[in-house]
Amino acid sequence: MRRGIAVSPGVTVGTAYCIHEVFVKPNAEKLVGPAIVHELARFENARRRSIDDVRLLQQKVQKQVGKDAAAIFAVHETILQDAALVGKVRHWIQHEGISAQEALSRLLDFYKRVLSGTGDEYLQERIDDLRDVIMRLSSYLSEALQQDSGALDGPIIVVADELLPSQVVMLGTRSVNGIVTQAGSQTSHAAIIARSRGIPAVSGVSGILRQTKTGDTIVVDGREGHVIINPDSETEAAYRKLEREFVDLRDQLAHNRDLPCRTADGIELEILANINGVGDCRNATAMGACGVGLYRTEYLYLTHPSVPDEEEQVENYRAVLKAAPNHQLTIRTLDIGGDKTVPFLGRNHREANPFMGWRSIRLSFEHPEFFSTQIRAILRAAAPSRAMPKARVQLLFPMVTNLEELRRLHALVNRNKQALRQQKKPYGEVAFGMMVEVPAAAVMMDQLIGAVDFVSIGSNDLVQYLMAADRDNPKVSHLCQPLAPPVLRVLSNVIGICSKANRSVTLCGEMAGQPLAFMLLLGMGLRRFSMSPHFVPSIKELAAHITIEQSEAILKKCLKQTTTKKIKSLLKDQLLKVAPQLEPLLTEQ
Repeated sequence: MRRGIAVSPGVTVGTAYCIHEVFVKPNAEKLVGPAIVHELARFENARRRSIDDVRLLQQKVQKQVGKDAAAIFAVHETILQDAALVGKVRHWIQHEGISAQEALSRLLDFYKRVLSGTGDEYLQERIDDLRDVIMRLSSYLSEALQQDSGALDGPIIVVADELLPSQVVMLGTRSVNGIVTQAGSQTSHAAIIARSRGIPAVSGVSGILRQTKTGDTIVVDGREGHVIINPDSETEAAYRKLEREFVDLRDQLAHNRDLPCRTADGIELEILANINGVGDCRNATAMGACGVGLYRTEYLYLTHPSVPDEEEQVENYRAVLKAAPNHQLTIRTLDIGGDKTVPFLGRNHREANPFMGWRSIRLSFEHPEFFSTQIRAILRAAAPSRAMPKARVQLLFPMVTNLEELRRLHALVNRNKQALRQQKKPYGEVAFGMMVEVPAAAVMMDQLIGAVDFVSIGSNDLVQYLMAADRDNPKVSHLCQPLAPPVLRVLSNVIGICSKANRSVTLCGEMAGQPLAFMLLLGMGLRRFSMSPHFVPSIKELAAHITIEQSEAILKKCLKQTTTKKIKSLLKDQLLKVAPQLEPLLTEQ
């Protein structure tokens, strides 16, 4: 048994499929004769297509962002044309009979060993450039998980270092019943993807790729944070029973999908969904969400083969709006930086603390024309239409710190409205909102509230900034507790200020979908919650069993506690009293 961080509740048993940085077919036989010729041709085809890609990317990025930002793709083309690198891959295919993907994986490992120990920042960046190029080549060489895992029996459990957005695209429609990662946290890509799909997941399991091979039977317990490799028959049977119970509970809760969300004393709540794309919108509707409270647009950029232009973005946002429950959609502008990067907006290696540096709105300000493209696309997607007469779009800006930034954002939105009028392109009026995730903004909420139409609290980042603890650092991640006393005080204050000012306030961090946190947020006066779609039924179920008076009493008791442990203990006792049927959905963390 290995222990990690429980990031998505539930239990599943399945067949491990190990993903390394490059997709390599498991147990591939050595190539001989015509197969080698075919593989060399496949590699050359992927290389030519990748060269075409980076040339096109260079043109598009130069036009949208600038010449300096586009220069990275000249570097990528140089790598693709490098005779020594290309020669190594061809040699390994021809003389050792390995696949092109295996050769690329070996190439990356070789240069990582050679360059990683140098300590030279320039060489470190070249490793990342090589990784980007190899992932692009691999995407052309692979139909990925659907083919490579097609021979595996039953549902698969993806095992990876960290699950990148590009790799998620490659997963396609393959039946994935669980995710285990070596890196990551409750707010990593893998965690967000797992929760959006409603599948159990455990992150932070050090060395799991060394101890697991494709084809192993693996148990994922997303409640306790346990992973078991090749369990004995008795253990496997016990966990399969737990898996059936988890699925049965999930199916039972789904009966409330068509019912409005009301507390036991009849107060109506808005339960919204956090989404990454159109597919998540369909899940949100199926689970009974009443709208989309957070569309993470960065996934459009992270999974795009190049860089989305204005027309592509308009098409995407309209498709998401059409698929969103009740055509209600809050679109967050690009939140790139920290653990989410794209080559054309630069690297952050030179930053000691990238999560607290050049990211989100700060990065967008650095590239005003690129940022304006997204704002115009959102405004155009919000234009009234006969097909969706009651559609409502809200524009949300991440990582706002002060009033000066809000004024700058208002001016930018107004300039782009004027530009659209001059171009005679229709656009819609959108509500203007800010995310509260920087402690400075939370402290000054009473001064900022007059400059916005609505507020969304991003508890994921707010917690780590408030506690001065990187949630992805296992040495300090234990401090990133959304139920910690200082976090509760700050949240209560922000929600109170918004309510007093008659501004809509939503919490769209992961704690919105956690039953223990929900009881406290309800007591603070929060009435809008945005969460991963598969958490919607359980939160609606909990709401139906608790009154506002009960939640306020629970909050009052918790605010008197001095430790997170005491708060959790008190909340678990209260949950068992009001909705004991939800206990299996709790995670250990």
